[in-house]
Amino acid sequence: MVEINNNKVRITGRIDSNNAKQFEDELFAAVDLNNPVLDASELEYISSAGLRVLLKLKKSTSSAVSVINVNSEIYDIFTVTGFDSILEIKKALRNVDVSGCEIIGQGGNGTVYRLDDDTIVKVYKPNVSLEKIEMERSFAKTALVNGIPCVITYDVVKCGDSYGIVFELLKSDTLGHAISNNPDRYDEYVDKYVALAKELHGANLNDSTFTTIKSVLHDRVPNLKKWCSDEEVALVDSLVDELPDDGSIIHGDLHPGNIMIQDGELLLIDMPEVTVGAKIWDLTGIYRDLISALQAPDPSVKALLEKSTGMSGELLKKTGYEFFTRYTGITDKKELETYFKKLGLVYALNVVLVLAGGSAKAVQRAEPIIQKLLRETIIPNEQTLRSFLKNS
Repeated sequence: MVEINNNKVRITGRIDSNNAKQFEDELFAAVDLNNPVLDASELEYISSAGLRVLLKLKKSTSSAVSVINVNSEIYDIFTVTGFDSILEIKKALRNVDVSGCEIIGQGGNGTVYRLDDDTIVKVYKPNVSLEKIEMERSFAKTALVNGIPCVITYDVVKCGDSYGIVFELLKSDTLGHAISNNPDRYDEYVDKYVALAKELHGANLNDSTFTTIKSVLHDRVPNLKKWCSDEEVALVDSLVDELPDDGSIIHGDLHPGNIMIQDGELLLIDMPEVTVGAKIWDLTGIYRDLISALQAPDPSVKALLEKSTGMSGELLKKTGYEFFTRYTGITDKKELETYFKKLGLVYALNVVLVLAGGSAKAVQRAEPIIQKLLRETIIPNEQTLRSFLKNS
């Protein structure tokens, strides 16, 4: 009933009133009460007598009791009895074989395969953690439940040495391709783009599933200490505090390549970095992709944007100007350029904090960029930036 294999405590076979006492003795002899994790991949059945042993285990430790690799039948027992609220129950992932499946898309995090006429699977690269993948699924599910237009997600699956998420197959195209291929409907599509952004930014969603953007950024600030002075670190931290808490949903990468069109409705895809907080942070991401990045001296940046959005650089820039004109209501070109200069200051802060959130090696490589942006852009324009953040 209880085995130890590769330092894992495995529960096996059938557990009922006939062997519950033996199960209890074996379990308490094997389990680490400081980290009680039970592998149920070979558990065939558990009765109420077995559940009471698990309840006793829970009462014997201050740590969470995790039961992993639970099959569908056992999972149903845990949920029906309410034990999924007492213990941390993790269902076994089903295996999906994508060999021979059509590849319908590739991105920085992985590859998308067509499974059948109704579903696709996004297989992540092996370096993407299961925790991050499950978080993206949770974000998409929570957004859908709260009325946010996004694709329907199914389960997290195992694909060889990697993990993936199964999504509905949208028999449509991205907004970027639609804009490129239908110039006669350009205004219609841009208006839909603006309407989607305003819907997200007006959501006022207070769901604990989503982390606040402020907490994410505050967590990154201490990484600057190795290369910046205490005063500079404190300044960045105080600028983060200026972000308003307006309850906006922040997609973080809201360019036309991450938006699908289904029956005339725009739907969000690719949601691993969703947070809640200040809409200005999302607008800064749009400014980055549709305005600022196109001016980068490295031509590969523009090429990557063109590939990921399905739009030419010229069309991206035109759409960027149209988006912000319609979103903000600013029609005067000089006034719009002034607005862009202020967004550019937020973008500088964004780059510093994104780089600070990377690995130790990545942060070290980015040290010159961080110091240049901080000392030549952010600090000299601190008051303008602070005021813009506070009133955005």
